[in-house]
Amino acid sequence: MAHPTVAFQGERGSFSEEAAYKLLGPRIRVQPCETFSATFESVVRGRTKYCLVPIENTLAGSVYENYDLLLKHDLHIIGEVNLRIVHNLIAFPGTTVQNLRQVYSHPVALAQCGRFFARHPKVEKVPFYDTAGGVKMLAERRAPAAAAIASRTAAEVYHARILQTHLEDHHENFTRFLLLSQSAVVSRRANKVSIVFSTRNVPGALFKCLSVFALREIDLTKMESRPLRGRPWEYFFYLDFIGNVKDKPCRNALAHLAEVTNFLRVLGCYESGKR
Repeated sequence: MAHPTVAFQGERGSFSEEAAYKLLGPRIRVQPCETFSATFESVVRGRTKYCLVPIENTLAGSVYENYDLLLKHDLHIIGEVNLRIVHNLIAFPGTTVQNLRQVYSHPVALAQCGRFFARHPKVEKVPFYDTAGGVKMLAERRAPAAAAIASRTAAEVYHARILQTHLEDHHENFTRFLLLSQSAVVSRRANKVSIVFSTRNVPGALFKCLSVFALREIDLTKMESRPLRGRPWEYFFYLDFIGNVKDKPCRNALAHLAEVTNFLRVLGCYESGKR
């Protein structure tokens, strides 16, 4: 496909769409989905070639639902992108900062713009299902004295105006997105591996698992645990580390890990995203 279609959760103009363009360029086709589950299903059922999903934010933390969906579906991580989250105040003609009374956005975005609302105590924060969805709603209803907080892409998609930019309290606000496909692709430039495993709940079990990387001086970059359903107080462990599955140290570490775990799956080997 010369212009592959990428599914993402949210409305047109979401940060996920912005991340897709950053990773794959402006000539892709995009397919908004209502839920994260529908985003994964879009690839599983062959409706789109890829999907792009957020996995963690430097302020809000991990997106647990997408960790669970990674395990549920047999898709492969083939890329990642880190997007700097810039929150913009977006409105339509007739609305200014001076006459503003309501601001719509996703609750996480509203929480990340606390300083703006402290400076404008009369402005009501209105939680909405999606950042770009707030802009879309205003484009349809043209509510007076109302704005939305969303991406620059949302302003472009709905032909709106940006009244203010960089509303976020912390400029070191990044979201990491994963690109998923039905087919595994491992390039020579791939330098990061994501896996998921489980182990017996006995003393020293997790230590043994992690030691296979320490013994080979492999750098771990992320670890997350999720409940193992049906087995209380047992967990799946998601692990990211630097390496390539074609390299001997990585192959040996994974072979060693398979010996001390109940379950092991490589989710993907891909090129690490740049800031």
